Amino acid sequence: MKKRLLHWHYQQLKFRGWLLDKRNGKVLFSQQKLNMKIAVVGATGLVGTVMLKVLEERNFPVTELIPVASARSVGKKLCFGQSEFPVCSMDDAISSEPDLALFSAGGSVSLENAPRFAEVGTTVIDNSSAWRMDSSKKLVVPEINAGELGKEDKIIANPNCSTIQMVLALLPLHRKYGIQRLVVSTYQSVTGTGVKAVQQLENERKGEDGEMAYPHVIDKNCLAHCDVFLDNGYTKEEMKLVHETRKILGDDSIQITATAVRVPVVGGHSESVNVELKNSFELNEIRSLLESTPGIIVQDDVSQNHYPMARNAQGRDEVFVGRLRIDDSQPNTLNMWIVSDNLRKGAATNAVQIAEYLLQNGLI
Repeated sequence: MKKRLLHWHYQQLKFRGWLLDKRNGKVLFSQQKLNMKIAVVGATGLVGTVMLKVLEERNFPVTELIPVASARSVGKKLCFGQSEFPVCSMDDAISSEPDLALFSAGGSVSLENAPRFAEVGTTVIDNSSAWRMDSSKKLVVPEINAGELGKEDKIIANPNCSTIQMVLALLPLHRKYGIQRLVVSTYQSVTGTGVKAVQQLENERKGEDGEMAYPHVIDKNCLAHCDVFLDNGYTKEEMKLVHETRKILGDDSIQITATAVRVPVVGGHSESVNVELKNSFELNEIRSLLESTPGIIVQDDVSQNHYPMARNAQGRDEVFVGRLRIDDSQPNTLNMWIVSDNLRKGAATNAVQIAEYLLQNGLI
């Protein structure tokens, strides 16, 4: 009965010119521009596939889809909604002059081609690390800083997956108490590396040989090695957490140190975050603050073994927070456990939410 009523509600509001999230009937935006030509660059990859799914789930007004992938995929058909669209080349996609291009094809591809799209008037939302620390580009988590966007922003950076979930949980604390220092340890899904890593894990669990995405076995193992090592001994992934967090929160004074670990998990990324605040707090205030934050679900009842887990976050768009507790070793400090699906809120959903904001505010 509930599904029938939701379907009726969806159809009635759609008939009246409103766009809704197909999963829950939530109004997303009015029918102000329904003829949207959308390119998805890297459409056949893990994140690209989820981008297509999220666009459809959230009923983004895609009139014409332009999936872009490598040369070996050109001509293949991808299903979207009730239609099939052929995978095309980068040059053909640019010549089509889409309204919007969602990029998930790696930094070098983005550095070369995002400006080409921008030159023909396309707004690019890029999921690689190519533009994140460019001072001329906005690094956006919509719930935090979408208000900084304007029509002049033709290339918009989507933050790193591990950064997005963390800053969404940290923002209300920073606004109320101020953050002095963060000590971060991540436990990151193999899906963050891509299809090759998922296949490696599956091969190892079946006892089969195959191509290796990592320098070591990942099944029944943990690798303190996410991305490449830098001269300072940290990995690029660890330094992304440092630099991106400061940029998004707009505070270069926050002291941050991180260790990023790859674990044999598929559902999402988990993070242990030790937060030193500038001002005193009560733990119940922290919990209430997080519970009232859009996009956050607090799961924090250890008496019932209730806390965030990666397998429960898979397929969800929310950021889950639990294991809230005071750090007794120093003043004004607490510990948090933060979990989210890295392919959705950590990548695809965040990008689509940026696109929704642009559309809602007449910026595309």
